[in-house]
Amino acid sequence: MPTTRTKAGGARPEALFQPPPERQPLAARMRPRTLAEFVGQEHLVGERGPLRRSVARGHLSSTLLWGPPGSGKTSLARLLAQEIGADFATMSAVMSGVADIRATIAEAQDRLALNQRRTILFLDEIHRFNKAQQDALLPHVEDGTITLIGATTENPYFEVNAALLSRMRVWRLDTLPDEAVATVVRRALADEERGLAGDLGPDGGVALADDAFDHLISLAGGDARTAMNVLEGAVALAESEGIRDAAGHVSPRLEDVEAAAQQRILAYDRAGDGHYDTVSAFIKSLRGNDPDAALYWLAAMIAAGEDPRFIVRRLIISASEDVGNADPRALTVAVSAAQALDHVGLPEAQYALAQATTYIATAPKSNRVGLGFFAAAGDVEAKGSLPVPLHLRNAAHRAMKQHGIGVGYRYPHEYEDGDVAQQYLPDELAERRYYLPTDQGYEATIGGRQAARAEARAAAKEGGRTPRNRNPVPEASQHAGDGLLKTREANRKKLADTEKRDAAD
Repeated sequence: MPTTRTKAGGARPEALFQPPPERQPLAARMRPRTLAEFVGQEHLVGERGPLRRSVARGHLSSTLLWGPPGSGKTSLARLLAQEIGADFATMSAVMSGVADIRATIAEAQDRLALNQRRTILFLDEIHRFNKAQQDALLPHVEDGTITLIGATTENPYFEVNAALLSRMRVWRLDTLPDEAVATVVRRALADEERGLAGDLGPDGGVALADDAFDHLISLAGGDARTAMNVLEGAVALAESEGIRDAAGHVSPRLEDVEAAAQQRILAYDRAGDGHYDTVSAFIKSLRGNDPDAALYWLAAMIAAGEDPRFIVRRLIISASEDVGNADPRALTVAVSAAQALDHVGLPEAQYALAQATTYIATAPKSNRVGLGFFAAAGDVEAKGSLPVPLHLRNAAHRAMKQHGIGVGYRYPHEYEDGDVAQQYLPDELAERRYYLPTDQGYEATIGGRQAARAEARAAAKEGGRTPRNRNPVPEASQHAGDGLLKTREANRKKLADTEKRDAAD
């Protein structure tokens, strides 16, 4: 790929085909030309930033730039190549394949062998390459034929092969703060060579009112490219309507900015980090008793087009995982919200989702249900399925009792307060306790009830007596099991007779 030399000895990349400046979008024209012009990412290219210090020594290892759209990944890659004086080749994973990689590698090999010049290959949207395409880069990154700079908006630890990732440094770019986006916009308004100050007729220039400027920065959401695109659209609308100030400058109004943007750009991808980060914030706000934050993240997900069934599933999970028995009604409210969503859909179901969200966020919290379950699951995994105590087993036939099956079981309803001490866990885990209620909400009532039962059982055991029978079971109920056995045997006999008749026919 052709390059031009800078006075500092660096390489300025040029595309194979480059539209004339007047045909390029404002965002492309206003790309920073030096690291001094680069705005944002101070943790990487600030005065003490690791990337700035690295290129100052003429060194740049293969790098992966991970960050949201409009945070400066492409511009930064170009500037890094320029700073170390390397040739710059660019490729998009959306439009390129292994053949393109091989051709670029061959050029890099010739350049290195004949001119002793390094090549930086910038691969945009690197996560779009499949495993075979990423593997094609491995030997050439490892032997230094190319220095690879990949750019991605997706989490590279999931989207990039581990083998390739191990040969690259991952640098995380942040969403630009509003101050940085404002700097970029002011620069575009003031620049006569590339920006808007000298290309709009004899009077030239753009005067953006304070309210329109502030709204533009707010709409951009930390995306410099979005800010440039909306600004360019707003200027075009104002110019077409002849809206100028007293000095003759094109003067976009607040409504022009709104019309150009159509709606606020939401940094949200239903399949990417935006999705998982927002959902994580939603869940943690519910757990952290912050209904305001939970409502904000709920609104953000709905506005971005998140599947409402996914949202309500998270509410149901949180109702059990984070609230549990501290307020058992939370699960009912969450399930009711799911049913409301099925019945009325969006947008009306927003009310039900908001109701469930605020209920769960403000409910007392306890995770003891989940902790108890996973403690029990851990014992199952460690010890296997332990034998059921004989007195708890089902004596489906009277003859089974002579083997001790079902013998000694105490029917709790026959005892005072519907409770009697007996072993329900396997012998090996007889003293294990999984569910330990907190003192939060209704769970405090549960804990008090458990403590009272434990005291009553201990008192009965120390006194050597059985709790008195306060609720005797009717005679018919006592022999209900015998009736069930007779019915079951009769049904088996009928089935056998039917099978014999079918065989005879």
